[in-house]
Amino acid sequence: MSSKAPIEKVLSRIDADIDTSVERLMELMRIPSISTDPAYKDDTAKAADWLVKELTELGFDASVRPTKGHPMVVAHHRAEGPHILFYGHYDVQPVDPLKLWDRDPFDPAIEDTAAGKVIRGRGAADDKGQLMTFIEACRAYKAETGTLPGNLTLFFEGEEESGSPSMIPYLEAHGDELKCDLALICDTGLFESRTPAITTMLRGLAKVEFTVKAAKRDLHSGMYGGLAQNPIRVLTRILGGLFDAHGACVVPGFYDDVDELPDEVRAQWQALAFDHASFLGDVGLSVPAGEEGRTPLEMIWSRPTAEINGIWGGYTGAGFKTVLPSEASAKVSFRLVSRQDPKKILSAFHDWIAAQLPEDCELVWSEPEGSAASTMAISNPAFEAARQALTEEWGVPAAYVGCGGSIPIAGFFQNLLGMDTMLIGFGRDDDQIHSPNEKYDLACYHHGIRSWARILDRIGG
Repeated sequence: MSSKAPIEKVLSRIDADIDTSVERLMELMRIPSISTDPAYKDDTAKAADWLVKELTELGFDASVRPTKGHPMVVAHHRAEGPHILFYGHYDVQPVDPLKLWDRDPFDPAIEDTAAGKVIRGRGAADDKGQLMTFIEACRAYKAETGTLPGNLTLFFEGEEESGSPSMIPYLEAHGDELKCDLALICDTGLFESRTPAITTMLRGLAKVEFTVKAAKRDLHSGMYGGLAQNPIRVLTRILGGLFDAHGACVVPGFYDDVDELPDEVRAQWQALAFDHASFLGDVGLSVPAGEEGRTPLEMIWSRPTAEINGIWGGYTGAGFKTVLPSEASAKVSFRLVSRQDPKKILSAFHDWIAAQLPEDCELVWSEPEGSAASTMAISNPAFEAARQALTEEWGVPAAYVGCGGSIPIAGFFQNLLGMDTMLIGFGRDDDQIHSPNEKYDLACYHHGIRSWARILDRIGG
């Protein structure tokens, strides 16, 4: 720590340079790095080259790493201390429908809004603005100390918005170079747009499509109704019994590998005073429909779910066709937590359905898909150090939170490289990521840079 300037000097440098920091972000945002559209392949490569140039000037050993798709960017700064990896992605979503944008999505600008100044343009929040908060924190450190804050590896992807097809092969081939003591990801947000948060739980996902078959063809209901088996009736009866009267899934063993929340985390979640009425009210609902005896945040962050996502069969066109369909199908998914195994859950679900099929019915099972949940070890002292740094910067107690969805890269780091990950981001709920008129609050960008400087000051030495 003795080689570093006091953190106050680094923070003052960030404040003094915020205008030029914004200009650098907007320079990157002007590059239309849309990874899903082959027409933008050269632009995506240009964004990677831009990052390598910036990182090289900051003192990183940076290079573009080719893949079968868009390139990775890898940069190292070797120093004493824990080895920390920072991940972000430089590709962006397509901008369609263009007519709904109020300005050219790749001509970013600062705009005044009722809530304050925002940086408007594609990639502002997802993920160029978030990625640049870390780079700009390193820049301020370099300006004040002549060096960078610790033993750092930066790893930037160009395919996150197109499913990361090159990620697993790349990690399998280059894992030894990337494996660190701790990974950092900046692709999340503030809790309810105001509370700094470290995401430590990500739910996994298991999903399957299946069909119940009966007669070898559709049957006339006047001739066969009441005698022949109706697959829709079978399917709906079975799925209608997927939950008990208290909202719990009845598939045998479903909760066997589900851990309870640590008391410390439960207390933090309660202190967040989540307004579930407003959350549901935004979509025209009012009453939580999950497991009885669980708080709303538990329901969406730390408890598993079973969801019927689609169901079909028979005639659904205009008019009426009085048939007994020969088959009925459904799509069912499970959000997983803790130590739940996707294969184990789907196998138990299959057996539960099969045991309830009447004679004359056959179960046709598609190829199931799944990924496990990720739970980070907050016993690592770096987590509490980062939480305290965020609290100091934002003036609001930072919290460990969960995420109802999944962030695949965190699972890849944990399962393929054995690294825990801190997910810290500064986006707000109204940033309109993936939508027209995406924005990133200027205050979030500014505080984000300062936050990373504080975190690195605590854990990077």
